[in-house]
Amino acid sequence: MTREELAQIRNDLADLINVRRLVKTEAEKLAENTGYRKQVLICLGSGCTSASAVCTQLEISLRELGLDDVLLVKTGCFGLCALGPIMIVYPDGAFYTNVTPEDAKRIARIHLVKGGTVVKEKLYKDTVLDNGEVIPFTEAPFYKHQTRIALRNCGLITPDDINEAIAAGDYLALEKVLFEMTPDEVISEVKTSGLRGRGGAGFLTGLKWELTKKADGDEKYICCNADEGDPGAFMDRAVLEGDPHSVLEAMTIAGYAVGAHEGYIYVRAEYPIAVHKLTVAITQARRAGLLGKDILGSGFDFDIFVRLGAGAFVCGEETALMTSIEGHRGEPRPRPPFSATCGLFSKPTVLNNVETWANINPIITKGANWFRSIGTEKSTGTKVFALVGKIKNVGLVEVPMGTPLRTIIYDVGGGIENGGTFKAAQTGGPSGGCIPAKHIDIPMDFDSLVSIGSMMGSGGLIVMDESTCMVDIAKFYLEFTADESCGKCTPCRIGTRRLLEILTRITEGKGEESDIRKIRDISAHMQSSALCALGQSAPNPVISTLTHFEDEYTAHIRDKKCPACVCKSLLSYHIDPTKCRGCTLCARNCPVNAITGTPKNPHEIDTSKCIRCGQCMANCSFGAIEKR
Repeated sequence: MTREELAQIRNDLADLINVRRLVKTEAEKLAENTGYRKQVLICLGSGCTSASAVCTQLEISLRELGLDDVLLVKTGCFGLCALGPIMIVYPDGAFYTNVTPEDAKRIARIHLVKGGTVVKEKLYKDTVLDNGEVIPFTEAPFYKHQTRIALRNCGLITPDDINEAIAAGDYLALEKVLFEMTPDEVISEVKTSGLRGRGGAGFLTGLKWELTKKADGDEKYICCNADEGDPGAFMDRAVLEGDPHSVLEAMTIAGYAVGAHEGYIYVRAEYPIAVHKLTVAITQARRAGLLGKDILGSGFDFDIFVRLGAGAFVCGEETALMTSIEGHRGEPRPRPPFSATCGLFSKPTVLNNVETWANINPIITKGANWFRSIGTEKSTGTKVFALVGKIKNVGLVEVPMGTPLRTIIYDVGGGIENGGTFKAAQTGGPSGGCIPAKHIDIPMDFDSLVSIGSMMGSGGLIVMDESTCMVDIAKFYLEFTADESCGKCTPCRIGTRRLLEILTRITEGKGEESDIRKIRDISAHMQSSALCALGQSAPNPVISTLTHFEDEYTAHIRDKKCPACVCKSLLSYHIDPTKCRGCTLCARNCPVNAITGTPKNPHEIDTSKCIRCGQCMANCSFGAIEKR
């Protein structure tokens, strides 16, 4: 492919892509320039896989109605996962949620036909005002607080079509770099942008590239960390499923900047859709001459290969990841030397995660100063969060660095589900920490989070309400890290097990006053002597919950009570005689016959027999059963 052919593709598909960006284009103009009267975008990412049935039904309906002037676009994640499957109709901008195959048939019959009208009852409720007026979904609270840079093309293009990716701006930066910039100028631009690695550590990306370029070595490598292992995290997966070419382009740019000619993407095998999209994208890029020999006729050679991980959390650590790519057991190596001088195959290596790579194109095309204008002085740009837990709008959000946590939870996230009260948020996954309610206005940037004992991590953001036991949460993360420890170093192999044993005792009502001191001592030793970041950060969830919620630990140890009524060993179920109507449902569903009573009279629970299964509470229609 030549530069002229690249430009022609952009021109040919410009109107299609512009309409999806909600440029005010009239339907007649759309049809005149593209041959299509409407476009229907359907999310087929992992979170909306049930939409495949919706897509099939829509294809059938379009065919039956003879609507060959309606373009069906199978795209990636729109972000609002809580309301999937999602369908957007352009140029109207109608945002349909919770779409079923029957809904798809109805929308085609009522909306997509010529002269059709929007099916208002299926629209995203936040786009319909009280007076019935329909506003663009970009003005709804979930979207209007976001700034999409890494996710700019997710939900906008067909990831299987390189032509759409090109029309949306992918490979524009690569073209500029190869023909208008020197390697040093590329690195300078990335350094000036202030981009910090989005994988967790927050190291300056441009500096990492510069160190690799200056390192001695006849061969150098570019690596992408797509081994997203944090519970509740799916940021990188969404980018790979929705815009894989943005990653391929950025890795090629880095190869040009540091003098590398080969790259590897390490992605976990549990991401089959992402792996498929990547494989298709690499094949298309090679055929188009955007990967391989003499890219765009520039004389620069660069190719990318995919390597699958087996799901080991430790392989998210850079040295373990590279060891795994080399074909060995995924275990970390001591540092220094660092990967910039001695990485993959003992050669200088640039390793960044998916989200970091997804920011490179806009930095090159729009400029470092544009990127610096977003976010904060030391945390520039945006951050993608996987917003999950006790939150109404579960999904993927991208906000400027420094956005207050309150804005993310209440404006973007819609608040706590079921009217609950915000208690804490966990950031950084098993390596991160808890943010208590008193810090809800903290700016979400690298340094602010570290100042309160948490961390940005890769972007998992788990929201918790008053029904969450913080000791149990710490135990949950320790179960994960103890299981995922590779066992190579003693502090992590033994330390995680000892911490887990102590936390288990505490949640079972067998804790002792001395356990608090033991937790702190073991954690300090792990943080100072574990071989890699997994072991060093494994105590973080325990330390942060202990720092902010020590009263809950005390209640478990001293009072043998779980304030949140979560830890089963510390629970007891009781029947309120003033509410019990003697319906006998609780007694009939008790598996151990712990409930006695006669019909139409209050019942009682024998706590010595009760196994705390919760069946009685689940079957009570009068709210007569309570946990204490």
